[in-house]
Amino acid sequence: MHADADPYDLLPPTTPVLIGVGEVSETLGSPDYVARSEAALAADAVRAAAADAVAGSGTDPAEVLAALDAAAMTRSFEAMGFGSPLGTPTSYPWAVLRRVGASPSYVVHDALGGQTPQSLVNELAQAVADGEHRVALVMGADVTSTTWHFARGAGAGGERPDFHEDVTGPEVDRGRGTHLVNTRHQVLHGMTNAPVQYALLEHARRHRLGLDRRTYARQMAELLAPMSEVAAAHPHAAAPTVRSVEEVATTTADNRVVADPYRRLMVARDQVNQSAAVLLASVEAARALGVPQERWVFLHGHASLAEQTMLERPDLSRGPATVAAVQHALEGAGLGIEDVDAMDLYSCFPVAITTVTDALGIDTSDPRRLTLTGGLPFFGGAGSNYSLHAVAEAVRRTRRDPAATVLVGANGGQLSKFAVGVYAARPRPWVPDDSAAVQAALDAGPRVPWTEVADGPAVVETFSVEPRRDGTRTALLVCRDLAGRRFLATAAADDELLGLLADEDVEPIGVRVHARHVQHVNRVALTRATLDRLHPLRRPRLDRAFDRVVVERVGDRVEVGVLRPVLDRLAHTELDEVVSAYLADPVARTLLLHGGDEVFCEGLDLTEIGWGGTLVTPPHGAAGLTGRADLDKPVVAAVAGAAHDAGLEVLLACHVVVAEEGATFALTQPWKGLVAEHGAHERLAGLAGRRLADDLVLTGRVLDAREALAAGLVSRVVPRGSGLAVARELCDRVEGAAPTAVRASLRMSREVAVPGRTSRCVDEVAFSEDLLDRLS
Repeated sequence: MHADADPYDLLPPTTPVLIGVGEVSETLGSPDYVARSEAALAADAVRAAAADAVAGSGTDPAEVLAALDAAAMTRSFEAMGFGSPLGTPTSYPWAVLRRVGASPSYVVHDALGGQTPQSLVNELAQAVADGEHRVALVMGADVTSTTWHFARGAGAGGERPDFHEDVTGPEVDRGRGTHLVNTRHQVLHGMTNAPVQYALLEHARRHRLGLDRRTYARQMAELLAPMSEVAAAHPHAAAPTVRSVEEVATTTADNRVVADPYRRLMVARDQVNQSAAVLLASVEAARALGVPQERWVFLHGHASLAEQTMLERPDLSRGPATVAAVQHALEGAGLGIEDVDAMDLYSCFPVAITTVTDALGIDTSDPRRLTLTGGLPFFGGAGSNYSLHAVAEAVRRTRRDPAATVLVGANGGQLSKFAVGVYAARPRPWVPDDSAAVQAALDAGPRVPWTEVADGPAVVETFSVEPRRDGTRTALLVCRDLAGRRFLATAAADDELLGLLADEDVEPIGVRVHARHVQHVNRVALTRATLDRLHPLRRPRLDRAFDRVVVERVGDRVEVGVLRPVLDRLAHTELDEVVSAYLADPVARTLLLHGGDEVFCEGLDLTEIGWGGTLVTPPHGAAGLTGRADLDKPVVAAVAGAAHDAGLEVLLACHVVVAEEGATFALTQPWKGLVAEHGAHERLAGLAGRRLADDLVLTGRVLDAREALAAGLVSRVVPRGSGLAVARELCDRVEGAAPTAVRASLRMSREVAVPGRTSRCVDEVAFSEDLLDRLS
C-alpha cells in the first residue's frame, strides 16, 4: 500500500458508516412543551438526523430520506399496547416514515429492551456490509410525559388528543418482548417493576463485597452524583440539575425509597419526551448522497449477547454476558478498555454500571466519566430508546475529536441482554463480530436449579423491601431451599421479618426462613410458627363444598363433575385439591371425572388471561392432573361434547377415557395466541405419533370420537348419553383388582423399560398383602 494512500479510498464500497444523528425533546413545564405524540416526536428526530448528515453539503435532506431502504424502530412503553389513553397508530414505524416521506422496503419494529438501539445499529450495519441495504435508519421515541400530562386532565378544558392513526406498510413486528422482562412467576410475586428487580441484584453485589447498607448507599451516590453534572450540560436532559452526593444518598420526601436500597434519584427517570434517530449508509451510498467524509463515523467493534434467566445465574451480583459483550466489542476494535476515551455505560440502576466496572477494573470515579448524556436517573429514559441518545452523542464526540474512541453499552431486561458499540471517526473496514460463538459458550455455562414451588426451610440469598403508598411494606426475596434450588418468595404480614429486612444495621442475607406455596405464590416467614399463623396448612379434603366442581363418594369411587365449560383459576385450584385428597385417601380406589352433557371442557377461561391470570395453574398442572408425577391411582374420564385445548390436555393425563359419539377433540391454542403447555405435545406424540401430534397442534384439526379412538386418544367410544354409565362400570371393574398391584402397575408404566432390569414395583407387589390374600 502506498504511504500516501487515502484510507477512505481503500474502504470497500459496502463498508457501513454512521452519517447522521438527530435528537429532540420537550420537558414538562418548559415554554415550548406541546405534548407531542410518539410518531410526531420521532419524525422530528429523523428529520434532524437527515439534516445533520448533509449539513454544509448543499444536498437536500429529503434526498437522504427518499434513499432509505431499511428502517428499524425501538419499542416504547406506549407501543407496548397496554391500553394507551391517547390512542395509538396501527403501525408505529410507518406513522413516522409517512411523516418524513420515506418508503423503505424493509421495516422492523423491535421488541422491548434497552439494548435494542445498539443491537439494531449493529444489525443494520452488518446488513449494509452484506450489501442487503444501502441507507438505513434506527429511530425511537418515548412520550411518557405526554401520557402523564393528559392522563391527569391537562390541556384546554381537560380535552385529550387522539393519537390513533390508520397507517400500514410492510413490517417485521418482533412483538412486545414482555417475556424478556417479566415471567409469569415474577408477575405472581409482584416482581413487575424494574427497581425491585434490580434491587435484588444490587443487594447481592453489596453482600459479595461485604459492605454494610449505609456504606453501600453512599457508594451508589458517589457513582451517580457526578453524572448529574453531565446531564446539567446536555440540552435534551429531562432533569438538568446538578446533584450532590448527599442529595442522592439521603432519604427525604423528594428522594424517597423506591425499593430498598434505591432512593428516587438512583433510578431511571421515566416521565420524558425524548426521541433520537441515527442514519447509516454504505460508503458508496454516502458518497452518492454527498455526505461529507468529516461527518462519517465508523463502528470499530460491536457485540450483542444475552444472559441466562435471572434465577438460573450462578451469581446474582454479576453479569457474565454483559462483560463478555464489552470485551468482545473491544477485541473486534483491537483495543483495551484503557484505550477508550469516553463511554456510556447503561445506567438505569447502579448495578448495571458496576457490573462492567467491577469486571474490567474501571474506577467508578474514572475521569473519563461513565456517561455521555448524564445517565438515566438525570438525562432520563423510558422504554427502550435511551442508548440511541448515547449513540448520537458518541457520533458528535468522535466528529469533534477524530482521534477519540467512544464506547456505548446498552442493557435490557434484568441485565438480561447487552449490546455494545465502539465508535471512532478513523476509517476502518467493517469487521463482523462473532457474538454467536461467544453466546454459545455462555449458554453452555453452569446454571442454578430453581423451582416455582417452595415448601420448607430456606435461606435468604437476596431481597428488597418496597414501601407502599398506604404505609405498608412488601418484601420480595430470592431464597435457596435445602436442596440448593433457588426460588422467589414474598413477605407482607410478618412484621418481624419485614423489620429485619428493613433494618440498616442487620444483614438479612443468609438468614434462615420458612417457605410455603400458597395460591400460586411462595410465602416466607421468619419462623414456622409465624408461617402457620399467617398461612395455615389446609389438608386437601373431599367432603367440603366447592364452587366449580361437585364431588360425590360412591363406595370406593370418587366422582367429580366440572360445573363450567372452561377452567378458571378457582377451578384449577379446587380440582388440584380434589385430586390430592383422592390420592391420599386410603379407601378411594378410582376417580371418575366428567363434565356436562354438551361440553367436557373447552379450555381456559380467556377472560382471566393476562398478568397473572389463568395461564398460571397449580403446582400439579391443569385441573391438578397434567403435571403430576405421582398419579398412581386410576383416573377415568367420561367425555360428552367438546374436549378442546386444556380440556384435551387434561384427558391425555387420565388413564382411561370413555368418549360418547359426538365428542370432539382439538388443540386450538395457537389461534388464541396461546400454546398447549400442559404436556399435550409429548403425550400426543407418545399416543398418536409425532406426525398426528404436529398436525393437531399446527392446524387446529378437530377429531371426532372415532378418529380419536383410532389415534389412541380415548379408550373406547360409546353411544350418546351412555358415557357416564360405562365409565362407572369401568371403575367398578378396576376396583375389583388388587389395589397394591394397580398402583404398582401405574408406577411401572412411567418407568423407562430396560431389558433385564426388574422394577422396584415388582418387589412391592411380591411382598404385598393383596397378593398373599389372593394366593391363600
